[in-house]
Amino acid sequence: RMTRPLALVTGASIGIGEQFARELAARGHDVVLVARDRARLGALAKELGEQYAGGTFEVLVADLTDAAQLATVEERATAVDVLVNNAGFGTSGNFYELDLDGEENEIRCNVIALTRLSHAAAHAMVPRGRGGILNVASIAGYQPTPRMATYCATKAYVRFFTVSLHEELKGTGVSVTVLAPGFTRTEFQQRAGVEESAVPSMFWQNADEVARAG
Repeated sequence: RMTRPLALVTGASIGIGEQFARELAARGHDVVLVARDRARLGALAKELGEQYAGGTFEVLVADLTDAAQLATVEERATAVDVLVNNAGFGTSGNFYELDLDGEENEIRCNVIALTRLSHAAAHAMVPRGRGGILNVASIAGYQPTPRMATYCATKAYVRFFTVSLHEELKGTGVSVTVLAPGFTRTEFQQRAGVEESAVPSMFWQNADEVARAG
């Protein structure tokens, strides 16, 4: 059979990441599903396998804030045609009152993991002359937001880093894209402690439309 292109999606167990996995599977990709939740990843891999016969949907359980587990994902990323750096989380509250280890883990996940995985993929893709990297930022990366100081700073990093990488890799055959979603209905808000009702319903979008746009 023809070899199917291979994609790797981080944060693939829920939300936008899950929808990216579904979108890529529908477009004929094999997908490496990366997240911490083995049960959710397993259920998604099983569902995709039944829906797309002949496709391979690999579960790779990893906490990207852990250097050793991240290294395993980096190694896998060297073999992919498409990398989607979607994993990330936010916290809310006055910075000086928040748990500092939690803030550091946010930087590890949103910035360090994304940077290392981008490097692993690009280093392998450029000599091959093809590939795609998509990094998920946020509209939060366009303005400082008190009570979400670390999150906004990490997403500003993702924006500037990805646009710079895009320019560096022009002409290599490797495309680099930054996706900056607005308010999207996922579990992000609950995990970040953000009240959904504070944002008018007309501003919300769904994870599947965000993934399609990406």
